[in-house]
Amino acid sequence: MEFDEDHSGDIDIMELKRMMEKLGQAKTHLELKKMIQEVDTTKKGTINYPDFLTMMLGKKNSILKLILKFEEMKKEKERPKGVAPKKSLADLP
Repeated sequence: MEFDEDHSGDIDIMELKRMMEKLGQAKTHLELKKMIQEVDTTKKGTINYPDFLTMMLGKKNSILKLILKFEEMKKEKERPKGVAPKKSLADLP
């Protein structure tokens, strides 16, 4: 994410502050803490990628649901490792 300055995978309160300032919507420290608390599902005091999508798109947004679905599908598929096994013509459908 562009606003994840330390590349930790999460947006902390200072990164959120800079993001809001860049968007022209400067917030107080208390407002930023409240924003994080509203979407922080991990209770770490930071915003991860799914939390960020929820914050920006809303919980009931169909685009959000599609993005999260494809993100989960990407995680589930484990790529085969090593060289692919040899196949003969008899193995083809």
